[in-house]
Amino acid sequence: MQFTFDERAAAQAAAHLLRRHGGPMPYIKLIKLLYLADRRAFIETEYPITGDRFVAMPHGPVLSRVLDLMTWESRDADSPWSACVSQPLNYCVMAIGPPDECHLSDYDRDTLDAVLDEFGALDRWALVDYTHTLPEWTDPDGSSVDIDPRVILRDAGFTEDAIAAVESDVADLYWLRTKYAATG
Repeated sequence: MQFTFDERAAAQAAAHLLRRHGGPMPYIKLIKLLYLADRRAFIETEYPITGDRFVAMPHGPVLSRVLDLMTWESRDADSPWSACVSQPLNYCVMAIGPPDECHLSDYDRDTLDAVLDEFGALDRWALVDYTHTLPEWTDPDGSSVDIDPRVILRDAGFTEDAIAAVESDVADLYWLRTKYAATG
């Protein structure tokens, strides 16, 4: 399954969590919270909030492009991420700029809030340990491997027919978003 990454939604989701948290947060904790929110949204709506690719890394599952943005490896000063989330300092990030959540739905904000309420009190390493218990995570032996979204759906109780329907819907949406992006 291929989703369409939405950097604005990802940046606004991160800033939402950071503002609600009330200060700097270790970026490994933020990436786990974003992953858990995307995972929950995917199970409940058949599409993640950020549209990012799920990958397994040594410290658990992450969102691939968000990790790159969070660690400052591939963002520019004019990017949506740079307008919402600070550059890491001592492995922590914080929300910057005025609150802007126009790319988040009420459902997205509610999901982010629910994930923060459920997991926000855990420290970063307890959160890493928790994500190691998720059935989609496999030890990538020091590297990274793609997570098959079907594993997430199976764990949530989806039948193979339901998973096939989700795959079809996601493919249709990807095609529409790609076509729309190409035509402006």
